This record gives sequence, structure tokens and C-alpha cells, in this order.
Amino acid sequence: MIKYERQVLPNGLTVLAHHDESSPLVAFNIVYNVGSKNEDPDKTGFAHLFEHLMFGGSVNIPSYDEPIQMAGGENNAFTNNDITNYYITLPKENIETAFWLESDRMLSLAFSKKSLEVQRNVVIEEFNQRYLNQPYGDVWLLLRPLGYKHHPYQWATIGKSIDHIKEATLTDVKDFFFAHYGPNNAILSVAGNINPAEVFELATKWFGPIEQRKLSNKTITPEPEQTEERRLTVYRKVPYPSLYMAFVMPGRHSPDYHTTDLISDILSNGKSSRLYRKLVQEEQRFSELNVFITGDIEPGLLVVTGRPAEGVTMEDAEELLWKELEGMKENPPVEYELEKVKNRFESTVMFSEVGILSKAMNLGFYELLGDANLINKEMENYRKITIDDICRVSKSLFIRTRCSTLHYLPEPATTNHHA
Repeated sequence: MIKYERQVLPNGLTVLAHHDESSPLVAFNIVYNVGSKNEDPDKTGFAHLFEHLMFGGSVNIPSYDEPIQMAGGENNAFTNNDITNYYITLPKENIETAFWLESDRMLSLAFSKKSLEVQRNVVIEEFNQRYLNQPYGDVWLLLRPLGYKHHPYQWATIGKSIDHIKEATLTDVKDFFFAHYGPNNAILSVAGNINPAEVFELATKWFGPIEQRKLSNKTITPEPEQTEERRLTVYRKVPYPSLYMAFVMPGRHSPDYHTTDLISDILSNGKSSRLYRKLVQEEQRFSELNVFITGDIEPGLLVVTGRPAEGVTMEDAEELLWKELEGMKENPPVEYELEKVKNRFESTVMFSEVGILSKAMNLGFYELLGDANLINKEMENYRKITIDDICRVSKSLFIRTRCSTLHYLPEPATTNHHA
């Protein structure tokens, strides 16, 4: 049970404090309710660009990293489709440094042409290195638009096209900042050996004066139900063929989210899982197999991915996988199988709740979902899933007309006539 106290400042900033005496450090986490799903389809990659811009200096503090290092702290950030998250861990006696730095970033960034150019180049370089010049790097740039036709999950966090970042103006960037990065669109959570009263006092001192923002009220288009199979085949400079099958699954607010998560574990978590045991170990039809969920707040994807063994065609590989997926509907897991994945999940949760940073992050994320106390109910949500639930959800999930399939193949060898 993770205990916490909660206050909302007059400007809309939600503040959560968790007292934990086991660590000399304090974790300071701020989550903004903005991710790539909040972008304009013609201006994508902005949430991720901001993750970089936020380190380029704020209105009163030219360097962000220097004060953190001097205070003996560490910091980082990440962006995904749903959120942007910034975090700092530092010794308790220097905690005010985090409040000072983060409140200045929320107030306003330095917004200079130079900072934009520097970070723009960093993002372009990242796009080239991670997505274009790496084997299988562009899988998500292909799979997302295959699985989504209307919802903004159809582009990766890096953006739909790097041209959107290349063409971003200072005005575009400022507009995006003031429409999303305000106290009334953020949750601050602090965990560690610090009194909640002190957390609320410091939050009021540093964040209280920041005015509420007029937030972007753009509505997000829900994805209509998929009614026909979608397929794509691409050829790239890669050593092996790979198969990807994606199914749109329930979002975080659905009770079936947890069931789908367990289905992915039953199929492929560990060497005793269904797919691995049968298709990799026993029949040796695949050299690699994996099933995972994207974990998005709105309906995300369950992805089945595999590398067929030599001599197995993509068509045969697909049918082998379908046979197993159909099997989830007809031959559901036995109690022992279900119990095993629940236990594994429980140990993961318990492990993730040991560190103060995980606690601060999770509190912020569950508060964003609607209630920080969900952190204390998660385990129960998984514990109560039955074999009937697994069957029912498998039946609604694994339908051929709701599958988006990507064949990712090595380029055919070209004949070389040169000596």
C-alpha cells in the first residue's frame, strides 16, 4: 500500500506527496498531459521536440543541467503517445533546486532561434540514427499507420515525417508550449524522506505564481472498429525476414486492458509460454517470438512479432501463429498457467514499487488516469481475472478482419557482374 497526500493549487497544478524514509534521496516527477496524440497531423513530433527543448534553458535559468549536477542530482525525461514526463532525483537537502528549475521551465522556455536550431538538429539526427539507419528501425513508422487510420496514434512519437520538425518555426513551438505545458495540465509527485507539508509549501512557493494556461481543447478522433484485414510488405537491408501482426486492444480505462496484458504474457512471457514452447522449442518453426502490448491510455496495440526459422515461408509462419491465437479461444489456459503469469506480474509490481522514482512516476501516471489510488488497486485488477475472461477477450481480440500484418523482408540479392 502506497500512502500519499494530495493537494491542488489554485492554478490547477495537482501535487502528490509520498513520505518514504528508506532513501536519502528524493524523487521529483512532473508529468504533463501531452503526448504525440495531442499534435496536429500536419505538425507532428512536437511533444518529443519539447522533451529536448526543455533542456535548452528556461526564461530565467540559462543552463538546466549545471544546477542539478551541483546539487548532486540526476535528471531525465521521456515522451510517448500520451504523456511527457520529466524527473529528477537528488539529496533531500537540495530538493528546492528541483522546484526552482522545474517551475521556471513551466513558466516559460528561453525560446531562442539558436536553441530551436540546436534541438531540431538533435531530433533529426535521432530520427536518422534510430529509425532510418538501423535494421528494422522504421517498423513503428509502418505499423502504426497500418493499425490506425483516424486516431493520432497513427504516428510514432518522433513524428510522421521529419519534415515537420525541419519546418517548425519559433511561433509553432511557442504556440504548442503555451497550449499544453501549464500548471492545469500537469501533475507533480514527490517521493522520499520529505514531509508532505514541506512538499506542498515548496510547490505553492515556486509553482503557485504561474498562471493557468488556456489549454488546447482539440478533441481526439476515436479509431473506428477495423472491419478488414490490412497488409503491407516492405523490403529493406536486413538479414532476416520478420513478421508483425497488430491488433487494436482495449485502452487503460477498460477492465479488459488487464486481461489483454495477461493474454500477451500467457502467449510469450518466458520460455515456458505457449508460443515459445511450441513454435520455438518443440517445432522449431521460429527462431524468435514475442507478444507485447503498447500500454497506451486509449485503445493501443497488441503486437505479435516473430522471425520464422529458415525454410518457413511468411504465409506458413502466419498460419502457425493464427492456429495458436485461435487456440486461446478454444483451449484457454489452465489455472496453473494463469496463476504463473499473475505471480510473475505481482513480483514485477512489487519490485517496481521499491524505488522512490518508480513510486513518484506511478503516482503521477495513475493520477493522470483519474485517480492516484489506482496504484494500490492494480494488483487486485490482475488477481481477479478468470479463465473465462481470457477466453472472452481472446474471442473479441483475435479476429482476422481486425489484424494489421506487416511482412518485413530482406531485399532480394542482386547479381553482381563486376569482378
